Amino acid sequence: MASAEQLKKKIKVVMFDQYGTVVDMQAGLTEIAAPFLMQKGWNGDPSSFVTWWRRTHFENSMIDALLHKAHTPYREIGQAAVAYIMDRAGIDYTPDEVKYLVACIERLKCFPDVPVALMRLKTKYKIAILSNGDPDMLEAAKRHHGIPFDEVISVAAANSFKPHVATYTKAAELMKVRMDEVLFVANHAFDCIGAKAAGMHSAFIDRRKRPFGGTPYQPDLRVDDMKSLADLIV
Repeated sequence: MASAEQLKKKIKVVMFDQYGTVVDMQAGLTEIAAPFLMQKGWNGDPSSFVTWWRRTHFENSMIDALLHKAHTPYREIGQAAVAYIMDRAGIDYTPDEVKYLVACIERLKCFPDVPVALMRLKTKYKIAILSNGDPDMLEAAKRHHGIPFDEVISVAAANSFKPHVATYTKAAELMKVRMDEVLFVANHAFDCIGAKAAGMHSAFIDRRKRPFGGTPYQPDLRVDDMKSLADLIV
């Protein structure tokens, strides 16, 4: 693992996961889902609904990556996940309602500390997104999160979802840097593990105070939030 001082000397690009790292996916989708579920007469916890939705989406995206067939768009996997969860919960819905909920991902806002921290990082490094989201979803999201990234990369360019090695390799290629010149930042252990295994450095944003796990691909940096990351490497 590299120290913050070592990273400051070699890193050229700080690359971020978008959903859950730059934008607050859990809180944002819960806020959107709550009135929808209330209108449907479902009395469960909206945050749990969103957690089930996200877990199902993640599982299905991993299956898609492992099949090594044509890459399925993030939007399609998301719609299938939402429909499945509503079926499990006994909620009646229409296809348009499913599309609406998934489209709301494009409108998610940043965690409060993110904008200032990323602008600080941008004074020293190129900043980029590598997201499982579809290209058009990431483009639509720009006006809502408001961060002027140097590059926004969809895994569609590599025809697979993270944490497939091809996604990180393609992102470094598009940024015209070596793998070890990238610090990949994520709120999810799987994404840090994927990036580190592929040859990048990684930083884990531990907002949820959860153990990282006993993987050999430990993050180089572990911080509480994005401000703490900027404090270390700017």
